[in-house]
Amino acid sequence: MFNQQHADYLILNVDDNEGARYAKSRILGKSGFRVIEASNGTDAIAMANAHNPDLILLDTRLPDINGFEVSRRLKSEDSTRTILILQTSASFLKSEDKIQALEWGADNYLFEPIEPEELIANVRALLRLSRAERALRDSNRRKDEFLATLAHELRNPLGPIRHANELLGMLDTSQSPVQEKARQIILRQTDHMIRLVDDLLDVSRISHGKIELKIEHVPLQHFIHTAIETSAELYKTRQHELRVSLPEAPVWIEGDPVRLAQIVTNLLNNAAKFTQPGGLVQLSAQTTQHSVTITIQDNGIGIAADNRDRIFELFTQAHHSNDKVKDGLGIGLSLVKTLSEMHGGTVGVESAGIGMGSTFTLQLPIENAHPNLASAPLETSATQAGTSSSIIIVDDNVDAAETLAAILQLNGHAVQIAHTGRHGLQLINDIRPQVIFLDIGLPDQSGYEVAKAIRLLAADFQPILIALTGYGTSEDKAQALAAGFDEHLVKPLDFEKISSINLLGPSL
Repeated sequence: MFNQQHADYLILNVDDNEGARYAKSRILGKSGFRVIEASNGTDAIAMANAHNPDLILLDTRLPDINGFEVSRRLKSEDSTRTILILQTSASFLKSEDKIQALEWGADNYLFEPIEPEELIANVRALLRLSRAERALRDSNRRKDEFLATLAHELRNPLGPIRHANELLGMLDTSQSPVQEKARQIILRQTDHMIRLVDDLLDVSRISHGKIELKIEHVPLQHFIHTAIETSAELYKTRQHELRVSLPEAPVWIEGDPVRLAQIVTNLLNNAAKFTQPGGLVQLSAQTTQHSVTITIQDNGIGIAADNRDRIFELFTQAHHSNDKVKDGLGIGLSLVKTLSEMHGGTVGVESAGIGMGSTFTLQLPIENAHPNLASAPLETSATQAGTSSSIIIVDDNVDAAETLAAILQLNGHAVQIAHTGRHGLQLINDIRPQVIFLDIGLPDQSGYEVAKAIRLLAADFQPILIALTGYGTSEDKAQALAAGFDEHLVKPLDFEKISSINLLGPSL
């Protein structure tokens, strides 16, 4: 029976038997589907690329390329991998044939002869599946866009808060203990918000395979001490004792030092959050010939037996008892598991039950041949050397621009501010500064457009161009560098990161 809704779908009918092809096209057409035809595998592949049909009804026995190979080729290409393939055969009728077809990319496999009702029912079922998958992809895309926008909007106000806090500390070095304590509270809570935002973005990046590890030869002791320093304030606040036992000899791991430190930091923070104030956490590491096992043991609230298997699942907060307030987003341990596996490692947990503490074990492969790496001397930045630069800040967030300008001025730089791309270009053309901090999201034009305009001003005018943005993916950084930026900084800015950049700029 003709169905008007089926007219939205295009089906490619591939069969070298003219009579069989005509019969199947007629059945599909009478049900309302739009149908195009091919009589061999080569034409089928070409028409799939040209017309992007919703579904291919694909006979297995073809004169040039068999249907198994056609299916494999279509599913291996990005442009055609999402096309549904319903494979049919009157010759290959064994279960092994069906298994091969499914393994090579077919979405279903039918033995001929096929009743018209069975054919239409299978086509409809596959199309329903396609609609559901498309809706899921759209939902994931909207979620990713929302998380990116959320991170951007949260980072914008966090920037001025952090800058103002830094400024207060620089302006008044003789603050009372109460004032300094209040300033440190603001700093800690701001950093906590930043970590939550970064965790949310990491989840999105990992789910789409967008996290790239920056592999180096990393000493075990180095990234563990980095993690301990990062967690130190939490342990001090909760009055925990942290006992650390590490091998005396250097242990080298091939991995991303930032991500390795993040793994251990998350495990340390987890132990601290779920251990009563004044508790004990022990971190130790033991090596074998090919691996190192890092153990973090606490005497905290423990984990029920039925929760241990799901503790590393995303958004799970099983590591608490009902009378305890949930802490965090349930992301940290999920990131630990994924990042550990990306390094070729594993992570697990053991607990005797509620009130009996927990023991997390992280196992990572080690390098048997220890690299002989010497530490490169640190470059002294212009700010550290006290050298003055001419700087322009272009940012429509007034608070962010003014607090950043105040910090730079206290470090001896001459700073001017613009809040639009047009005003920024006017100032830049008049002053010819050595350094430009340029926000990407300006009200009149994008920072990318302003950057390109700056690079076209004059061949002898090449300032250091620093992008300011709330978007911090690798794609965002690549886009900034392609537009002519020298540096890409994610809001809220870390003044230590700014200080590490040579702000002297080119001699003019």
